[in-house]
Amino acid sequence: MINYEEFKKVELKVAKVLSAERIEGSEKLLKLQVDIGAEQRQIIAGVGKVYEPEALVGRKIVIVANLEPRSLMGLESQGMLLAADSAGGPVLLMPDKEISPGAGIE
Repeated sequence: MINYEEFKKVELKVAKVLSAERIEGSEKLLKLQVDIGAEQRQIIAGVGKVYEPEALVGRKIVIVANLEPRSLMGLESQGMLLAADSAGGPVLLMPDKEISPGAGIE
């Protein structure tokens, strides 16, 4: 268990997927360029077995924006998208109404 003060440290934001492509040599990793309002970031996400890159472009997703960058297959990931775990693979968490990129999740 974490307390509320610890939870508040996690910065969740709405991001718009600007581009998405498969990473050569990986079955599941996709390289996403996302807009989080004030800036654009690159996120490497393991959702390629469930989502085609073209289907993600233009969608709004939820990301952890203040996660320390990490290298995956030689590429820097500057955040993490949120997805629910299901038997069929990850299911992206997406806003159900129109909202601006960069909007905070509370």
